[in-house]
Amino acid sequence: MNTENELLNKNLDKLIETAKTVRKNAYTPYSNFKVGAALLTKSGKIYSGCNIENGGIMSICAERVAFTKAVSEGEKEFEAILVVGGKDELIYTTPCGYCRQFMTEFCKKDFIVCMYYGDGKIVKKTLEELLPDSFILNE
Repeated sequence: MNTENELLNKNLDKLIETAKTVRKNAYTPYSNFKVGAALLTKSGKIYSGCNIENGGIMSICAERVAFTKAVSEGEKEFEAILVVGGKDELIYTTPCGYCRQFMTEFCKKDFIVCMYYGDGKIVKKTLEELLPDSFILNE
């Protein structure tokens, strides 16, 4: 599938900076693994999220934070998400299985997921490539 599009390319630098900046806010006292995400809507708006760990109940990942912020503001059409993560230095970090399945509720199979891990290193995959056999209730 094609992972190149004009809206993403136009906003790529801003997505990288947004994800790197919000990653600094991650609350990770247990794993020390900080993740930042920047979600691009079809209208060009960007929503950010960081992971938030919790010792008593399930933690929430950066990707789901970004999606819940966007959906709570009325957004329903999404173009791409960019993820950065690591303990100290950025390393190749993909969305977890829970987040991949969560994205299928709001995104089509050609939704683009970018994993940025520093010095211009970026991997772009479609949601279908990351979760080829997703569960879709109404399909």
